[in-house]
Amino acid sequence: MKTIFSGIQPSGTLTLGNYLGAMKHFVELQNDNHCYFCIVDEHAITVPQDPLQLRKNIRSLAALYIAAGIDPTKSTLFIQSEVSAHTQLGWIMQCVSYIGELERMTQFKDKSDGKEAVSSALLTYPPLMAADILLYNTDIVPVGEDQKQHLELTRDLAERFNKKYNDIFTIPEVRIPKVGARIMSLTDPTKKMSKSNPNPKSYVSMLDDEKTIMKKVKSAVTDSDGIVKYDKENKPAISNLLSIFSLCSGKSIEELENEFEGKGYGEFKQALGEAVIETLKPIHDRYHEIINSEELDHYLDLGAEKANNVASKTLTKAKRAMGLDRKR
Repeated sequence: MKTIFSGIQPSGTLTLGNYLGAMKHFVELQNDNHCYFCIVDEHAITVPQDPLQLRKNIRSLAALYIAAGIDPTKSTLFIQSEVSAHTQLGWIMQCVSYIGELERMTQFKDKSDGKEAVSSALLTYPPLMAADILLYNTDIVPVGEDQKQHLELTRDLAERFNKKYNDIFTIPEVRIPKVGARIMSLTDPTKKMSKSNPNPKSYVSMLDDEKTIMKKVKSAVTDSDGIVKYDKENKPAISNLLSIFSLCSGKSIEELENEFEGKGYGEFKQALGEAVIETLKPIHDRYHEIINSEELDHYLDLGAEKANNVASKTLTKAKRAMGLDRKR
């Protein structure tokens, strides 16, 4: 069995893109692998957060993981800040990383561009991300294209540490899903669907009600020729909608093209909206059942205990390898 690690920031409700591109695959992976699903709240505070809203978002994300099908008795679901080894190993990873390689991170350049005051954590959070992964002897990290650069840095830091001190860390493999890895915005198919987009019409939230979902799907951009055909280069908007439809319905893109041949975008969008609603309904039901329950707290307590047991052992080995202990 392989060990898989994934972390998501609690910075707003997840989108349909998060579910189709990541969480849906997690449900399948947990049956045959050791899976760690981490709510990376310490990454969220690299930018200012309202404390009350952050606390609410953390709990909401935990409930969404379970509602989406993560079984906390099979997998380890936990909150990053409840496992102190993350920040401790994060500091060690900072000590083996170089400023130049951190400054080259695309996300740091994008998020700091044009700003007068930038948190130093925006520069140094990749070593913390590396610590998140390395603490659990992770074999595989499933990520989107936008995180590939950070995962490559994680591999570099692990190899650098192992070579300089001792062979402590497992070198993780980056895995990008072939289908659904990058669901695009409903209003601009050149941009990834993101909960941080200021335009709520650009994404479907995992907690949107049925009326809102249908309204957003029907307002999604398409093109002028009215033909339901997958052509990512020439018809990026309709191609994105076909990808979403395929992932929600289980039908191939070719089947959908045949089904809607000679039909307009209106009929296509109506059917797509219904498929999205049907996909998210059981998630909504389970979410509202668990969000304010003691069951959720029980699972998070269980996850923190399990994660601490593994992470503390890895941290101790790393500290000992560097000479950070009194024992010989």
